[in-house]
Parts: sequence; C-alpha cells; structure tokens
Amino acid sequence: MAEEARTKPNFIIIFTDDQGYADLSCFGGTHVSTPRIDQMAAEGAKLTSFYVAASVCTPSRAALMTGTYPKRIDMARGSNFVVLLAGDKKGLNPKEITIAEVLKKEGYKTGLFGKWHLGDQPEFLPTRQGFDEFFGLPYSHDIHPYHPRQAHFKFPPLPLLEGEEVIEMDPDADYLTKRFTERAVQFIEKNKDEPFFIYMPQPIPHVPLHVSPAYMKDLPEGLKTSLSKEDNYIDYNARKQLLSQAIAEVDWSVGQILDTLKKHGIDDNTLVVFSSDNGPALGKATPLKGKKGHTSEGGMRVPTVIRWPGNIPAGMANNEIMSTMDLLPTFAKLAGAEVPSDRVIDGKDIWSVIRGEEKSPHEAFFYYKANSLEAVRSGKWKMHLKRQGKKKKITTILYDLEQDIGETKDVSKAHPEVLKRLLAYGKAFEQDLKLNNRPAAFVENPQPLKKIK
Repeated sequence: MAEEARTKPNFIIIFTDDQGYADLSCFGGTHVSTPRIDQMAAEGAKLTSFYVAASVCTPSRAALMTGTYPKRIDMARGSNFVVLLAGDKKGLNPKEITIAEVLKKEGYKTGLFGKWHLGDQPEFLPTRQGFDEFFGLPYSHDIHPYHPRQAHFKFPPLPLLEGEEVIEMDPDADYLTKRFTERAVQFIEKNKDEPFFIYMPQPIPHVPLHVSPAYMKDLPEGLKTSLSKEDNYIDYNARKQLLSQAIAEVDWSVGQILDTLKKHGIDDNTLVVFSSDNGPALGKATPLKGKKGHTSEGGMRVPTVIRWPGNIPAGMANNEIMSTMDLLPTFAKLAGAEVPSDRVIDGKDIWSVIRGEEKSPHEAFFYYKANSLEAVRSGKWKMHLKRQGKKKKITTILYDLEQDIGETKDVSKAHPEVLKRLLAYGKAFEQDLKLNNRPAAFVENPQPLKKIK
C-alpha cells in the first residue's frame, strides 16, 4: 500500500494573479526575464491555447477548483461586485467538490499557500473545501485600507490566515511571495514520502505590485525614493514600475519548488502546472487583443507551462484548446480517483491531449463576462456576441484565430455557416446551464475576518 502511494503522482498548480500571455520570456515577453519557467517549458510543454473560464479572480478560481463554468455554480460574480469582497455573504458552496477533495479521497495530502478568493467566511475557507493546510489570504491583497477607492469600499485591514485562524493583520506584502514559497517548500519536505497536491495561487503580479528587498536592490534611485516615502499608505503609481521585478520573484519561486522536488528525488513523479488566473492589468498579452476583464483572447487565454519528466514530451508547444476546468478530471484520472458523477462537470480528461496524442475534446469553449455569454470558440473560429442599444440587439463578429490571433478582421460575411454553427453551440450551452445549475452558498450576518487577541 505504501509502494502504491509513492507511485501516485504528486500535483502542483502554481497560479499567478493577472499575469498576461506575454509576461513570460518563453511566451515572447522581452520586458521580463523568467529563466526557471522557460527551463520548465523546455523540459515540458507550453500550452498556447489554454484558457481560464473568466477574466477576473473569483470566477476563474471557482472554475479551476470545481472543473465547472462559473455561471453553472453561481460563482460568476460576487454578491455586490465583480469579485467577492471582505466580509462577503457569498462563497463557493461547501457542497461543491474541489480538486483537493477528489485527491484527498485517494490519500493525498493537500495544501494551499497563497490567495483563495472563494469566500472569506469560516464556512467557505479552504479547510472546508478539502485542504489539510492553508496559509494565505482570503482574497486579493488590494482589499485593504490603502486601496485608492477606500472612501467608496471602506475595506477592513487585510487578514493573513493559518488554517482558519487570523495570525496577522495587514502583513507586509513585500514578503508574501517569499513566505508562500517557503511554506510550499516545507509542505513538500514534510510530505515527500506520500502523494500530495499543492495549490499555490500567488497574489502577484496583481496591483499593487510588491517584491521582497532582494528584488529592490537595482531599482532606479527615483523609484527607491518614492517607495521610501510610503508611510501608512501605498504608492500604487510608483509600484506599477515593479512589474519585471515582481515576475522575476515569481520565477524564483517556481525555481525553489522545482529544486525542492529534485533534492528529494520526486521530480519525476510530480506534475507541475504554471498558469495565471486571467489576463494582465499592467503586463502584456501580445500578440493577443484585450486584457483582464475582457473576453478577447488577452483576457482569458493565459500563459501556461506543464512539466512532468518522462511523461510529457519535452519542448513541445501544444495549441489544442484546453482550460483550467480540465485539470480536475485529468488529475483524477492520473491519481486513480473518481470524478463526481452526481453533477455536471464541464472539464474533460486532457491527459492524451497534453501528451500530443489526441485533439482537444472540446467542441466549443464559451467566454463569459459575469453571467453574460460574450463569445464562443470552436477550432480556429471565434464568434463574439455584441449586445447593442436599449433592446440589446445581438450582432455577431467572427474571427479566424489561426490567421488572425489578434482578432482584427471580421470574416463573418464569408462564413455564414460557421456563424450559424457557433450560435447553435452558444444557444444549446445556455439552455444546458438553465437545466443543470447549482447554487452558491450564503451566510447571514457576515463579518470581516480579524485577529482574536
């Protein structure tokens, strides 16, 4: 039994925040340097048509955790905002089955180190969703009193949690990447002799950008001066200049994880995925159009690298349509676990696709902004739905992503049959969502988390 446990692969998902398609050197970025992730790509595969199910934090993460489109589980937006906020009454329903819960049933140790953002009330925390360990933030690190629109939001201090206990208020965000990395390394070392799953949702490069002192040494003197003047406030504009440094520290973090796997001889039994929760706010999505919050490719097609020595062909660029929703059923297959059969799971097993042996199992992929369907992709074709005027009349635009990855030339007039097919996909899927949906969860009298003295 112990031998069987050791042969089950380990899984690590490193999920950054607001990192654009071109915010990796291996995806064409010249404004960043990511040698460790580039090496990871050389030893594994780049997934160049890999999608998230939403272009903002909360719904994207809900889809990753459950293998399901956010609208299907009522997680396409927060209760009063596009994402969940502090003291929010809404959260991912505890009845949902997460990747962590699927793997935990097969004897996996599970840990989350970073940003959750699927509900900050005790009922919604990671420890109630299959994670043995949680060290991190309940939501984005900009949900704090130093937000530029604090007069509107009135955010409470930012809590840092160990399990379900708040251990710090307003932690120094310069050290978050480093601290989460160190905890993930400790988790690997502690569980190296049994199968484990690590979900590492780094809060960077979401604004305001923060890096540890080691990555501030070579900053221009003017920028150092601006940052030194921060006193009970955060200079968002100055920190916008830290993008390359922030991504460099993320790259360091990936290197620490990979080095730890090698040190303990479990590198060849660990599948590691690096991806981002949505398009960039500050970075670049070149050659894609759009950014965070958009259903253009730049908002939802994310830079993704996957590595498992000896199991994934090295140096491959794979352009098949895949998404974060596919990770749950794929990991389940590799771990010998069961995919929930009592509910609709939108993700598919893509193991053979990742290995370059089969085509994508997705006849269509659907791009939502909150609860509104805005685009459909099938193969090389992508149709945008534009709602105009008071009557919200729908007009359609068609792009050939194979010839026009930047979505610049409408070819709908030349391909009416393609438009008809994609419209039918969208209509059928919307109908399916009406018939097969599940509720989010809500609590009465939610309270912001705070440290108990």
